[in-house]
Amino acid sequence: MSATILIVEDEYAVARGIQYALEQEGYQVTVAGSGEEALEVAGELAPDLIVLDVRMPGIDGFETLRRMRSDGSKAPVLMLTARDEEMDKVIGLEMGADDYMTKPFGLRELQSRIKALLRRAYGDLADAMGGRLIRHRDLVIDLDRRRVQRGEKRISLTATEFEILRHLASKPGRVFARRELLELVRDYEALDQDEKTINVHVSHLREKLEDDPVDPTFILTIRGAGYAFAER
Repeated sequence: MSATILIVEDEYAVARGIQYALEQEGYQVTVAGSGEEALEVAGELAPDLIVLDVRMPGIDGFETLRRMRSDGSKAPVLMLTARDEEMDKVIGLEMGADDYMTKPFGLRELQSRIKALLRRAYGDLADAMGGRLIRHRDLVIDLDRRRVQRGEKRISLTATEFEILRHLASKPGRVFARRELLELVRDYEALDQDEKTINVHVSHLREKLEDDPVDPTFILTIRGAGYAFAER
């Protein structure tokens, strides 16, 4: 799954031009024409990066950014402005923007800055943003490279742990019975037939992934049924 980018821009021609250029690079792009729409879309989409215009009718870019950060969004934000005013840049950066560009700008420079922001935010996994990724909050699972990362921290998993995580995270909310998981990962390790083996692997996964393994927020226990990966 490629990186998801939200463009917040009220000028249709500008928004579509950026969208086309980024889609040519393999990104999944969604456009919002106002700050109000952006807040709604960001809450549902949880984008990997946001391109945010400053001057918009209604809620401007500064207020949109403030509300996004208040809602818990940690996605890198590249702000756009039609004026090369230092105060705009200072305000934006102090409110949590990660970079700034002044209109008019070149699309190649925009693409380069987006790649740099993704690399800064997601480390080595940014190079695989055109490949298959699963993202949930700050957890990134690179299916092609078989790497897992939380924020800037690389997490080392065994082959079996990775496969359990892959199956669960690929279908958020779906409940997997222990017997089903046992069958799915059987080829990756000589597992005992006892389903309790899955419990051990899940416990190890939680120790590596969760802030509090006793109160997990990624891999949930569904009493009497099995395990499920948390939905967004």
